[in-house]
Amino acid sequence: MLEQLAEIDRLNLEAAGGGGERSMERLRSRGKLPIRERISAVIDRDSPFYEISPLAAYCSDYAVGGGLVMGIGVIEGTECMIMGNDPTVLGGAITAFAGKKIMRAIQISRENRLPYVQFVESAGGDLRGSDDPERQMREQLDHFGESGRLFYDVTELSKLGIPSIAVVFGSSTAGGAYQPGMSDYNIFIKERSKVFLGGPPLVQMATGEISDDETLGGAQMHAETSGLADYLAEDELDALRMCREVVAHLNHQKRGPGATGTGDEPVHDPEELLGLISRDLATAIDVREVIARTVDGSRFEEFKARYGTTLICGWAHVHGYPVGIIGNNGPLFSESANKAAQFIQLCNQQDIPLLFLHNITGFMVGKDFEHGGIVKNGSRMINAVSNSMVPHISVILGSSYGAGNYGMSGRGFNTRFTYLWPTAKVAIMGPKQIAGVMSLVRRGQAARKGLEFDEAADAEMVAEVEHYHELKSLALYATGRIGDDGIIDPRDTRDVVAMSLSACHNNDVKGAEGFGVFR
Repeated sequence: MLEQLAEIDRLNLEAAGGGGERSMERLRSRGKLPIRERISAVIDRDSPFYEISPLAAYCSDYAVGGGLVMGIGVIEGTECMIMGNDPTVLGGAITAFAGKKIMRAIQISRENRLPYVQFVESAGGDLRGSDDPERQMREQLDHFGESGRLFYDVTELSKLGIPSIAVVFGSSTAGGAYQPGMSDYNIFIKERSKVFLGGPPLVQMATGEISDDETLGGAQMHAETSGLADYLAEDELDALRMCREVVAHLNHQKRGPGATGTGDEPVHDPEELLGLISRDLATAIDVREVIARTVDGSRFEEFKARYGTTLICGWAHVHGYPVGIIGNNGPLFSESANKAAQFIQLCNQQDIPLLFLHNITGFMVGKDFEHGGIVKNGSRMINAVSNSMVPHISVILGSSYGAGNYGMSGRGFNTRFTYLWPTAKVAIMGPKQIAGVMSLVRRGQAARKGLEFDEAADAEMVAEVEHYHELKSLALYATGRIGDDGIIDPRDTRDVVAMSLSACHNNDVKGAEGFGVFR
């Protein structure tokens, strides 16, 4: 675990380096702050910034982080969703990964009613070339279609009464111009902010008109002539001060109930979480050990403790917030699925958020289990998860495979936040199972054709398939494709869950009043 954490720390440092040392030096030489320093300067002193998807674009052609930083921070006592372009990475261009992160940031803001603060400095869309022209055109068309949704989503925030604030730190061109264009409050910086749909070269090409950046879309022009700028700052620090003032006057109030518990630390040391789960996931763990090192006072009221024992359900508090916890202690049987469905309904009756702790290979299979109704009972659990209206938070400790991921409120089930431990593996099924199934299929095909089965070639193929799917199931691969909200240190699980619960309580916390048909 420590080796995995060290690698994640190294990658986080790489992401913080943006486009590299030379790009950072060039930015500072212009009197500008790097994006993370801008965020540190705007949030309340000594308050944390919980970054979301910091390792996006890992194992891709793009810089780790995808050229954009986003997360939850506290400004003037108000939890805000903060998003900022990194100008050291392709000039802050909205890459495919940056676009996905912006969409996720807006989604978090909307679902939890968090004010949306964006630090804008963008060259617009990513128009870099590719060795494969057809692939480039296909990717650009897909990205173009997806990026249009960003503007729709920002306007939805305003319609829902969720404030959006844009601080423009530099050039904001083409699509980037619509970021402040569709925000509720705009803060521009003298001689720095430049916002236009088409820059001077494009204008000259299209119309023959010759102009300069400042005349065409400078901060003073937008403050005095176009009216796009609501506030005109002297420099970056002045703009960040104005941003804090705007958030302060929003009079933002949380809609959900506040923390009700004492918030006392767990009796059992969270440091011990590092030794609970192994890299290969072969050794089973008792999820109660994780719960005892996460919840207030290590107090946990277990529900149906002697029934459906491969699934643990019960109530606890995290930093004073009540939460219902569902954790895996093995594969899901009919009994454990039925227990989960009942528990989810109870938490919805009580308006209590749910925390899912994944370590699941899937639902149990076999003749006896099919006859016993595993499809029917598993569907009941997934139905309950799907219809539940209280906030869901998922932490994937180990495996999260196939339908087991669905039953445990995977990313596709409107889960508010999803985090991974470094040991997490997410896939349609385990690598050994995929390789084994493919081997059986090949063996069957050979038998039907009356051919001799090549055992050596099959063994080589099994090893290749297993290795490939092992790599694709790893936490770093999933988080690089923004399949979650980030990999966390297990020792930080309690604080990350508490932050997520606090964010959720900015919106109403209300359970479902009805569920679909349960077979």
